[in-house]
Amino acid sequence: MRRIPFRSPHPAPGHSRPSTVSARTLLVAGAATVAVLAGSVLTAGCGTTTAGGHAHATASARAAEAAAGATPRSAPRVPAAAQGLPGMPPLLDPKDVYAADRPNALSPVVRNFPSRVYVPNSDSNTVSVIDPKTYKVIKTIPVGEQPQHVVPSWDLKTLWVNNDVGNTLTPLDPATGKAGPTVDVHDPYNLYFTPDGKYAVVMASLDRELVFRDAHTMAVKKTVPVSCYGVNHADFSPDGRYFIVSCEFSGELLKVDTEQMKIVGQQRLPFEGAMPQDVKISPDGKTWYIADMMADGVWVMNGDTFSKPTLLRTGKGAHGLYVSRDSKVMYISNRGEGSVSLLDFATGKLVRKWHIEGGGSPDMGGVSADGKVLWLSGRYDGEVYAIDTADGRTLAKIPVGSGPHGLAVYPQPGRYSLGHTGIFR
Repeated sequence: MRRIPFRSPHPAPGHSRPSTVSARTLLVAGAATVAVLAGSVLTAGCGTTTAGGHAHATASARAAEAAAGATPRSAPRVPAAAQGLPGMPPLLDPKDVYAADRPNALSPVVRNFPSRVYVPNSDSNTVSVIDPKTYKVIKTIPVGEQPQHVVPSWDLKTLWVNNDVGNTLTPLDPATGKAGPTVDVHDPYNLYFTPDGKYAVVMASLDRELVFRDAHTMAVKKTVPVSCYGVNHADFSPDGRYFIVSCEFSGELLKVDTEQMKIVGQQRLPFEGAMPQDVKISPDGKTWYIADMMADGVWVMNGDTFSKPTLLRTGKGAHGLYVSRDSKVMYISNRGEGSVSLLDFATGKLVRKWHIEGGGSPDMGGVSADGKVLWLSGRYDGEVYAIDTADGRTLAKIPVGSGPHGLAVYPQPGRYSLGHTGIFR
């Protein structure tokens, strides 16, 4: 039976090592779509449901969160500007935020980097490096405790491994594949970068904070406490002036003013037991999609008005969201049923579904530079999937370490990175 690290939201001083809780206990807890009885463990979202070890909320934690005043409130539109966020490179096409992500449109910064797939193994404390041409692991890199995501830096020069429980970041050089000295960063579950390249935004899930740090040195610039629980994923508006964050353990969304580093909106999703995950905007920037692993679909909303979202069901355990190289389709990984749903941006409708050959647990990943392969980690199966984007065939299942999570395909097209496993503009 797989053992899952457990970390209290408020660990006692001097206690940095997590205790464990059985996967069976979490599986039972995960079957509920409502808050579990006091003292029971609520399954974690992107970090884990039946396994994987990120963090777990309790019914008392939910009650405390509710008492903290996280009641839904509307968000005013963040004032727009013709040139967007000061210092942000203008979009190549105002009608398509992904216009810079066309097949093999690599920046000169990354053009000579070897093509690799970097897989953080949360339960093995390693990163597996895959050669996408041979589908073989060519290197295994020891990193800190419980690596969750491999995140390309804004300037594209560094890959940051988020060692969540270890409270560190491990920098990887994508030119050589070598790891550098770790950097102390507390609770780095996930990592994003503001569009102007000034700040890294640490999703400090258990600390209940958004921590703005210098994008290069990681020195803290501002800490923003949040009343929701489990900040984990985000995406930025086309003008870069705001971003929307999912809170997986309290089933909420935040709207954040980028320049002011201030929360301007907060709402609870209209589904009991909601656990929102990945966040992505449509190419025209008008529609936002938020995957929800407990609602088994994606929430659809207007980010400017921060409207009440509606649910589009895609499959059990909807989790990761990825855009095709032609900006026409979004790939949605359904971790609970081993499938990938395809959403047509033009119509807003699902057009097909691919199933992992032999089953699996597709989680986080990315699209190859040429757009021909979708790479996803198999969270509960110790493997990585390579999927043909032409017909959905499973090209390969590659054994890696235990608990593979937020893998990064690198390099990818784009001029700069907004973080996560690779959001490029």
